[in-house]
Amino acid sequence: MTTRGQSNLFSSHLRPPWPADVWSLGRFRGSQWPDLKNKFPSLPGRQTMRTLIAAIFTAWVTCAATVVTAVAAPDLILHNGKIVTVDGRFTIAQSLAIKDGRIVAVGTNADIRKRAGKDTKVIDLKGRTVIPGLIDNHAHFIRAAEHWHQEMRLDGVTSRKQVLKMLAERVRAARPGDWIVTLGGWAEEQFTDDPRGFPLAELDRIAPNNPVVLQAVYIHSYLNSAALKAAKIDENTPNPPGGRIEKDASGKPTGVVQDAGGVAFVAAKVPLPDREKWIDNTRKLVADLNQMGLTAWLDAGGRGMSAEHYESYRYLAERGELNARALWTTIRQPATPEQVEKVLAEIPQQKPFQGNDYFDNVGWGETVYGPVITQLLRPESNTKPEDLAQMRRLALALAERGLYVNSHVEMTAAIDAFLREYEAINKERPIKGLRWSFSHLDQVNEAELERMKKLGMSAQIHSRPLIQGALMHKVHGDKAWEMPPFRRVQESGIHWGLGSDATAVTTSNPFYTLWFAVTGKMIGGAKVNRQTIAREEALIAHTRSNATILFQEANLGSLAPGKYADLLVLDRDYLTVPADQIKDIKPLMTMVGGKIVYESKK
Repeated sequence: MTTRGQSNLFSSHLRPPWPADVWSLGRFRGSQWPDLKNKFPSLPGRQTMRTLIAAIFTAWVTCAATVVTAVAAPDLILHNGKIVTVDGRFTIAQSLAIKDGRIVAVGTNADIRKRAGKDTKVIDLKGRTVIPGLIDNHAHFIRAAEHWHQEMRLDGVTSRKQVLKMLAERVRAARPGDWIVTLGGWAEEQFTDDPRGFPLAELDRIAPNNPVVLQAVYIHSYLNSAALKAAKIDENTPNPPGGRIEKDASGKPTGVVQDAGGVAFVAAKVPLPDREKWIDNTRKLVADLNQMGLTAWLDAGGRGMSAEHYESYRYLAERGELNARALWTTIRQPATPEQVEKVLAEIPQQKPFQGNDYFDNVGWGETVYGPVITQLLRPESNTKPEDLAQMRRLALALAERGLYVNSHVEMTAAIDAFLREYEAINKERPIKGLRWSFSHLDQVNEAELERMKKLGMSAQIHSRPLIQGALMHKVHGDKAWEMPPFRRVQESGIHWGLGSDATAVTTSNPFYTLWFAVTGKMIGGAKVNRQTIAREEALIAHTRSNATILFQEANLGSLAPGKYADLLVLDRDYLTVPADQIKDIKPLMTMVGGKIVYESKK
């Protein structure tokens, strides 16, 4: 088998720098020699010439072979495996070679082993499956680092009883006064034993001396008495904008704070760490992502973001210590025309792509203008002309600056309204080529997908029904069976990628995302979606397709020569394991840029 990256020693680009006629001497016979003697009068006699050429050629071949061996010998070879390359032909190989953090060859065991040098490390995969590192096209991990040392994640937990056990264990390990928080990533409907929340008395009994906040999606937060006291929430505390503090008949808080504004109000009360702890949090969060199988993501910012949130990632990236690739978009959330003016003044100063392949700004998103943003659990959309006009002013300025723009939009009416504005902008300043995208698109229809394609847009589709599927059916009825419409998007031919929108509104684990796209099931096992796709389609969407969305298609997304060695060695075969077990797949090894960043102890 011939693989990309192999060189022929006799190919034209490796010939010595002699005249073409001299290079061809070895092909001449008999009477041709006198003609050459006449053409090159300074050449020696025929026999002497042959001897000279043979000596020179032998010396050159020896030298060239030495140089090629020295240059081409890989640092690492993974062999005897099932290498799912996810290239354009979905090639399956046995082995691959890595040098200087990039893949240099993919092929059979025999082909790749020939490349080994004396210092090449060889890892026997023993038949294990290897896939490209998984890429999330829309997540909020940069923000999540702020409280990672306080987080008790409930991703994938299907038992309420287990949550109480986890909380008790955290309390035993904590110091009095330490906060214990779960800032989203779960909902009561995922518990198969007892699908309900956590009353104040129960939390007080388990954690009398530690503030506890258990935030379900962006719907509500459960607080214990210690958290109410630390947050200074009492009978005199007014409802925050967009939220509601539940109070009993006597006016005392019940420990439940409702709605997105209330959730944000509570989250802002959790104390931020100092710089060193923040950096440590970032290391640990990225290590957790590596263990799940994530090697890169596009970060959408989010609530309460500031320059401080990005600093720990920049710090680690500049020192070569960031073990995942965090590409990100600038987020501003203007809510009034006056705030729009301030953002318009800022846009001309934007300069994306000034970082490196581990940490870089790639554009703008996910909110363009706050009042027109939609919410998954609210069927209505704000399409007021005056608000869309403000969005259009901002989007036009972003187009004139030549920036990539991602917009959060979910419901059909809002998608249609956004597209009308984008189509108008495109006539004034063409956006095709800027790779603009919509996130979520839970109710996108065929006609809207065609309009997006004409604008050169991509679609980012997400796994939020993993924890919200049952709630979506309550709100949207039968429409929820097609939210999001994976199959419709796949068959439309639009460029699209698969992601999560973690950490608040769904689980972070990419194998749960793949499982949902293939089975349509939410955590706990209930079927909530009928727009499923094949596992190969899901894998492409979570790797190669997302690489393009991250502006990294030349570097990431498939296991091919020239691309970074970002890959996973799996504990079972993604392509053949029963569909219901996809969520249970775990990496035995995660590699980013040829560096092993996670290795199972098993």
